[in-house]
Amino acid sequence: MTLRTPVSMRRVRGVKARRRTELGLLVLSSLIIVATYTLMTLGVTQNLPTDAIPLLVSLLLLGAVAHIGNRVFAPDASAVVLPIAFLLNGIGYVMIARIDQEKHTHYAPLQLAWTAVGVAIYVLTLFVVRRSRDLDRYRYLLLVAGVGMLLAPLIPHLGLNINGARLWVHFGSLEFQPIELSKLLLCIFFASYFAEKRELLTIPTARMGNRLVLDPRPLIPITLAWVFAIGVMSLEHDIGFSALLFTLFIGMLWVTTGRTGYLVLGVVLFAIGAYLSSRLFAQTNVRIETWLNPWKIIPPNDPGYQLRQAWFSLGAGGVGGTGLGLGSPGLIPNVQTDFIFAAIGEEMGLLGSTMVVVAFLLLVGTGLRIAQAAKSEFAKLTATGLTIIIGFQSFFIIGGIVRLLPLTGITLPFVSYGGSALIANYVLIALLVRISDEGGAATDSTEQEAHDRDLARRRDLISGPTAVRTRP
Repeated sequence: MTLRTPVSMRRVRGVKARRRTELGLLVLSSLIIVATYTLMTLGVTQNLPTDAIPLLVSLLLLGAVAHIGNRVFAPDASAVVLPIAFLLNGIGYVMIARIDQEKHTHYAPLQLAWTAVGVAIYVLTLFVVRRSRDLDRYRYLLLVAGVGMLLAPLIPHLGLNINGARLWVHFGSLEFQPIELSKLLLCIFFASYFAEKRELLTIPTARMGNRLVLDPRPLIPITLAWVFAIGVMSLEHDIGFSALLFTLFIGMLWVTTGRTGYLVLGVVLFAIGAYLSSRLFAQTNVRIETWLNPWKIIPPNDPGYQLRQAWFSLGAGGVGGTGLGLGSPGLIPNVQTDFIFAAIGEEMGLLGSTMVVVAFLLLVGTGLRIAQAAKSEFAKLTATGLTIIIGFQSFFIIGGIVRLLPLTGITLPFVSYGGSALIANYVLIALLVRISDEGGAATDSTEQEAHDRDLARRRDLISGPTAVRTRP
C-alpha cells in the first residue's frame, strides 16, 4: 500500500482544478457584465432591461465555447487569461450600449457580433497552432504576410483615409485595419530572429583594437525590417502604431540581451524620431501642440476639443462616478473608440477606471509569468512581445486621455469598439494561452518527477537501511 500512486494523477487533478477555476471566473465575469448592464439600463430608462436574460445566456454560451476550446486544445493553460479578457470585453460592450442609447447609434449589436467572431477565431487559433514552435518555422512567411498587411492601406482604391490616418482597407461594405494582425506577425518574427541570434547580440565577438565589442551585423536585417515598418506607418500618418512597433522592437531586444545600452539607444532614437516626426508630419505636430496646450485652437479644426471634453467627463465622475446611465459620455467625439476610458471614468468614477487598469495589470503580469515559465527561448520572447503589445497599447491610450502622453489614436484592447482590433486581441490571448499550456505541461511534469523522487525516498525510509543498501 502506498501513499500515492506514481502515475500522473496529481497532474490530472491540477489540470482539472485550473479549468474549474477558469469556468468559475467566466461565470462570475458574465454575472458582473449583466449586473452592470442592468444598472446602466435602470439609470437611462428607470426600468429593468428586457434583454438581460438573453444577454446572460449569450455571454455564458460564448464563455462556454472558449472554455471548451481550452479544455480540448490547451488543458494546461493559465486559468485567468481568458476570464480577464472576457470581463474587459463585456465592460466595453456595456459602455458602448450606453453610448448607443444616448447618441441613438447601433454599435453595441455589432460589437457583440464581433465578440462572437473573436471567440470563434480564438478557438480556431488554438486548433491550428498546436505547438508554438510551428510559428518559428514560418517566420519569414509571417514577415512577408505582416509587411503585406502594412502596405495594404497604401494601395489605391483599397485603402481608406479616416481621421487623417490611412490605416483602413475595404472590400465592399467591409472595412478593417490590417495593422492589428500585422503587429502580431511582426512580434512573432522579432521573437524568432532574436531567439536565433541571442548569443551574437549579447556576447562581444568583434574586435576593435584591443577590445571585444558587439558585432553589429546581426542587427542589420532586423533593423531594416523594423525601419521599413516604421516608415510605412509614417506614410500612413499613424503615430500610435509607430510608437507601439518601436516599443515592441526595443523591448524585445532588451529582454533578449539584458543590455541596458540598447534601452539607452532606444530612448535616443525615439527622441530623434519624435522630433523629426513633429517637423515633417502635420498630424504629429498637431497632437504634440494639443498635448502641450489643449486649450489652443489650431485652424481649421479644434483638435483639443475631444481631449477637453474627456477631462470634463473624468472630473464629473469623481471617485464614485455619476452612476451608470446618468452621465453624458456622448458629448465626447468618437467616444466609443479612442475615448471609451473617459466614459468609464465619468459613469463609474475613479473606482471603475481603476478596476479597468488593474485588470490590464493582471493581464500583463500573467503574460510575463507565462513568458517566464515558457519552455523554449522562442516561446519566452513571443509571450513577452505579446504582453508588451497589450500592455503598452493600454498605457498609450490611457496615458493620452489623462495627458501623460500625447494622443496616439489607438484603441483600448478589448474595451473599445472595433471588429479588427477585437479579433486581433483574441488571437493574441490565444497565442498566450498556447504558450501557457506548453509551460504548464512542462511544469506539471517537473513537479511530478520531483514528487516521484520524494515518494521513492519515503519508501526507502519506511523499508529501512537494508532496502536502501540493496537498491540498485
